[in-house]
Amino acid sequence: MEIEAFFFCFLIFIISYFLTNQLLRQNKNLPPSPSYCLPIIGHLHLFKKPIHRAFADLAHRYGPVLSMRFGSRPVILISSPSAAEECFTRNDVVFANRPRLLAGKHLGYNYTTLTWAPYGDHWRNLRRMASEEILSSHRLQMSYSIRVEEVRSLVGRLLRASESKEFGTGEMKTLFFELTLNVMMRMVAGKRYYGEKSEEFEEARKFKEIVADTFQLSGATNMVDFLPVLKWLDMNSTERKQVILQEKRDRFLQNLIEEQRSTRRLSTSEAASRTMIGVLLSRQEAEPEYYTDGIIRGMIQVMLTAGTDTSAGTMEWALSLLLNNPEALAKAQAEIDAYTGRDRLIEESDLAELPYLQGIVTETLRMYPAAPLIPPHESSEECTVGGFQVRRGTMLLVNIWAIQNDPKLWAEPGKFMPERFQGLGIESNLGFTMSPFGAGRRRCPGEALANRMVSLALGTLIQCFDWKRTGEEMVDMTEGAGLTMPKAQPLVVKCRPRKAVSHLLS
Repeated sequence: MEIEAFFFCFLIFIISYFLTNQLLRQNKNLPPSPSYCLPIIGHLHLFKKPIHRAFADLAHRYGPVLSMRFGSRPVILISSPSAAEECFTRNDVVFANRPRLLAGKHLGYNYTTLTWAPYGDHWRNLRRMASEEILSSHRLQMSYSIRVEEVRSLVGRLLRASESKEFGTGEMKTLFFELTLNVMMRMVAGKRYYGEKSEEFEEARKFKEIVADTFQLSGATNMVDFLPVLKWLDMNSTERKQVILQEKRDRFLQNLIEEQRSTRRLSTSEAASRTMIGVLLSRQEAEPEYYTDGIIRGMIQVMLTAGTDTSAGTMEWALSLLLNNPEALAKAQAEIDAYTGRDRLIEESDLAELPYLQGIVTETLRMYPAAPLIPPHESSEECTVGGFQVRRGTMLLVNIWAIQNDPKLWAEPGKFMPERFQGLGIESNLGFTMSPFGAGRRRCPGEALANRMVSLALGTLIQCFDWKRTGEEMVDMTEGAGLTMPKAQPLVVKCRPRKAVSHLLS
């Protein structure tokens, strides 16, 4: 009898739970919600990898504006450009905050970095610093030689790999990752870790390990964020790993700061202030109470994290698409040859005159955005989106992958067609149908740097080499799990120097 009474009470609880949810939804005009919102866990049981595709399927079934519950957190999931526009224009200030997730506490210096800081004076100051000083057009032009040198160093590595055979074979994920890490480290601290004349191997190994762990743990779903009770059950291994990682990152970044501080003391040249750390140390001298070493470490960490794996992944996806579409590769080579001639290698100043190359990069960002889900925002007050009420404290997720691959918005979205962007350019305003770098106040400030880096590297490799797949089968385009949507299988290719530019490569 006791067992029967328990099951009867449990059944009453479930029925009451669902009826209450339905009544609240009708009374408050909340967005539609997927079926099977379970007690305690909500819709967490619907999480499937890759998560952006799972969310796109839900939007297809229930609508482009969805109300969900991730455990104890209310969530609104957006999958249409019109609803995204409402969020990042009329409601931009309302959604300018970040949810307080554990990654922000442990990896975001207690919510004080540019990525995790709440909307307010501190965040605005960090954003101004990033946009106007660290990543301004003037600073990017100053660092142009770094990008050129590192791209040509990569060309040299590929040349040596192909010297003894007609086609050299290379695993491109690692090469692209090391390229972007070298560029960012030289911009941040004046150091390089990979290739000829690189720094100590052990330091390079630690650095690469820290960056890889950062992406793994930043993108990991930490269930304590949604089910706080797990914290008291000591079941949160992800949080422990985040604490350990932050301790390692702190030591590494502080060493970089001390090295730059020593360089500034010993040097009177402007070179000591050209690095990102040098710029921040200059600000520290003027405002030591605000620009603490902790604030500087936080800014460096954001730049190294946001500027490496994302760009490397875009290059890998772009080259994979070109190998599966050799006619596009041939067209890009012809465009570059016609514009630059046979007497020089491509430069950043050429990019605006190479519309097909820009179309390749833009089409890659459409099909495989580095952040398929725009990093989460949170509403600071009640508002309306798509005619529905959104309560204060609701996490906002915008599925940019779903929008950019919606057949209602794009003709044959699964087909690689750089022509669709010819004449528009990478930085063209395509509205909210195309937002691979986010939108609104918290749009990625490194967009211009990423576009320059990816376009220069890809254009140089197209100009300098002939590329082939390692076999007859097409390159596997399966998406892996992770914050930046990596390829499930790293790209392995064959390449050989092009005869048309062999005199330049020698």
